[in-house]
Amino acid sequence: MSPVMTIAVLGATGMVGSRITAEAAARGHRVLALARKPVGEHPSVTPVPLDAADPDAVRRTLTDSGAHAVVLTLRTYPPDEDFLVGTVRTVLDTTAGLGIRVLVVGGAGALRTPGTPGLLLADNPAYVPEELRPVAAAGVAQLRACRAHAHPGWSYLSPPALLEPGLRTGRYRRGTDTLLTAPDGRSWISAEDLAAAAVDELEQPGGERHFTVVQA
Repeated sequence: MSPVMTIAVLGATGMVGSRITAEAAARGHRVLALARKPVGEHPSVTPVPLDAADPDAVRRTLTDSGAHAVVLTLRTYPPDEDFLVGTVRTVLDTTAGLGIRVLVVGGAGALRTPGTPGLLLADNPAYVPEELRPVAAAGVAQLRACRAHAHPGWSYLSPPALLEPGLRTGRYRRGTDTLLTAPDGRSWISAEDLAAAAVDELEQPGGERHFTVVQA
């Protein structure tokens, strides 16, 4: 059994954030569900209203949270790169001196193309059509903001090409910074198994700053 942690999930009502919240609570961790309109149906989940667009509020909330780890799962549609990068920097600035680990659930666009390591998916039209490039570029910018920061305890999780609601199997394959494919040839994972991988990383860090997972 891993020690019980207090985990703050920023973006706790989204597809990924809600599943990470549920996964962490099911494992016995205390979860702070941070969102504009948070919910907490599990006794281990504490809803915390928070507007991530307010940097001062983010700083105050995280400073007073007592959290051992923060999971950042924010997404914006249409993509707002300045907001996403600014929030990552605010979270890293705030947590760096408090010894709080940070896991950013980012985008697949930051991964390398299989067989062409110099080409990011975000720049590869075979994977990212023109209309989705702003979304992919925002994820790349998030990762670059992490790499430029002095915080020693961050990691960045890129999903595979397709991430969708599904079943929790607890089975996935982990890689580093190159896109992976599942046994059926697709690059995909359920949001439930991505959440399992995220909490696994919090409980037992794999050591890589940038990693990805795919359905096994």
